[in-house]
Amino acid sequence: MLINLIKWLIIIAIGIIFIKLYFKHFERRSIYFPSHDMDVNPGMIGLAYEDIYFETEDRIKLNAWYIPAKNPIATLLFCHGNAGNISHRLESIRVFNELNLNVFIFDYRGYGKSKGRISEEGSYCDAKAAYYYILSHIEQDKNKIVLFGKSLGAAVAIDLASKVDAKALISESGFTSVIKIGQEVYPFLPVKWFCTIKYDSLSKIKTIHIPKLIIHSKNDEMIPFHHGKELFDAAHEPKEFYILTGLHNDSFFVDEAGYKQRIKDFLEKYLMASEI
Repeated sequence: MLINLIKWLIIIAIGIIFIKLYFKHFERRSIYFPSHDMDVNPGMIGLAYEDIYFETEDRIKLNAWYIPAKNPIATLLFCHGNAGNISHRLESIRVFNELNLNVFIFDYRGYGKSKGRISEEGSYCDAKAAYYYILSHIEQDKNKIVLFGKSLGAAVAIDLASKVDAKALISESGFTSVIKIGQEVYPFLPVKWFCTIKYDSLSKIKTIHIPKLIIHSKNDEMIPFHHGKELFDAAHEPKEFYILTGLHNDSFFVDEAGYKQRIKDFLEKYLMASEI
């Protein structure tokens, strides 16, 4: 009897380990979609840029572009989403350049020309290295750094904002946590038990006191609207909320003029206030 019980316990333990290993593999493949192909660059849309390489604390070599504006009001540190690489963000770069923002956009480890293998902690480390690269190498920008992140990048930017002294944070199409998204997509699975990648933005945004602009589309088919609203509700003042229409990847195209004006108003309001 005892031997049979031990056998069953061993079988159950092996089964749990197998499920956890499978879920961890499935989890990574469901969250990260890096691409190494880079066939375009800002020069192809008429923007001057620098191709930059820098290292993280754990000595991973990353690639970035720095696109200066003609009359910059600040520098935007751009944390992109979970798919592709920096070369797939040219339209967003153009929009921010037209708002007189210098843009520093980098690829996480394992994306584009960046070395290494992506992970949650690695993405945080990468964003932190990009921030300190700006501080140490781009003299005109170091006192006016605005953190921007979209989708997964919003989680990365929120984490960074909880650790450094930036001027403002713009979160677009962000989620409260990977666990919450997983529970909504797979309500029949014990996601919380097996999830190792968390990106818990909801708890982190409560610690951030710089001005925040939370942007979300009410029609977002990938990150439901309530995630943006929950992030906004949890955030401290000063904060603003801007509702877009359109799908996850094209919402800023639907009303580009309105999108640009809202960001312009937000930056002028809070960047100018910080100088008085």
